[in-house]
Amino acid sequence: MRSHSLLPERSYLVPARAGRQWIKLSPLFSEEISDSSSVYMASGAEVESLSSENLLEWAQKDKRRFLHAVYRVGNLDRTIEFYTECLGMKLLRKRDIPEEKYSNAFLGFGPEDSHFVVELTYNYGVDKYDIGTGFGHFAIASEDVYKLVEDIRSKGGKIKREPGPVKGGTTVIAFVEDPDGYLFELIQRGPTPEPLCQVMLRVGDLERSIKFYEKVTYIISFIGCSILKICAIYIAEQACGMKLLRTKDNPDYKYTIAMLGYAEETESIVLELTYNYGVTEYTKGNAYAQVAISTEDVYKSGAVVDLVTKELGGKITRQPGPIPGINTKIVSFLDPDGWKTVLVDHLDFLKELGQA
Repeated sequence: MRSHSLLPERSYLVPARAGRQWIKLSPLFSEEISDSSSVYMASGAEVESLSSENLLEWAQKDKRRFLHAVYRVGNLDRTIEFYTECLGMKLLRKRDIPEEKYSNAFLGFGPEDSHFVVELTYNYGVDKYDIGTGFGHFAIASEDVYKLVEDIRSKGGKIKREPGPVKGGTTVIAFVEDPDGYLFELIQRGPTPEPLCQVMLRVGDLERSIKFYEKVTYIISFIGCSILKICAIYIAEQACGMKLLRTKDNPDYKYTIAMLGYAEETESIVLELTYNYGVTEYTKGNAYAQVAISTEDVYKSGAVVDLVTKELGGKITRQPGPIPGINTKIVSFLDPDGWKTVLVDHLDFLKELGQA
């Protein structure tokens, strides 16, 4: 018998056949499936038929939504002023956590329970951070980028790219820089329910990253597949449950992008992953922190992510549980490129907002 040493030390739910029967496997099992209806395991392994409590089915139904992007700033009041006066955001709330020596401010274009927002973090006594080479930009959709740029310029904002059509296309864009050096792309488009519309990160292997973030649903033939492969293929594609919206290759400028999210680009925030030809590693710096996504159960989500990271790379950095001083339950993990995602308990998040 062969031992699958990569399996985590806990039980997992996997399909026993192509129908609706499911089994629960304890950590020690080794043999391959010999047909579509039976599983052979090492001695001591437990097999339990399950009909309702199924990790895979739950992961497919989990309702997830981008909540916020978290990053560090050197002067909270200065950044709040720039975002409200120049970018048109609203200050939604602030909180101070003195026992952990940091403060937060949440800003966006609408309420947190329905809009993506930015969470600014000020760590006591730290006034400067390194953004690194991997973080790209945030993006804001505007009906008139030319006017927005002039408004920002008149208020002392730094324009990094003047407004005009994107190279090789017709969409009007511009770039501005905030006081800490974070770039914001301004994209001209019609009315949208989500003006704060992109987070762009650079990755070293686009196909691998798409697999990590995307949710793929398909039928698998179980004949001749190992248990490990079933776990990996059937569950590993569900780390963040996003949909691949589109990809675009730009050989003239030697890069490819992939847009992923939970709704169409014109309706919601998307994650833009960028692969620059031949570049496999980037510096992360210490400024940008993570994106946060809601989940209905951080413990089940943690079990799914644990499998994903063992198949595709990355690691869990914080086991499921409450945040000290706040008590909101989260689980956090790194993707294969080292970008951090935090899954946040949906009901706890609403409690933070005073809505539950």
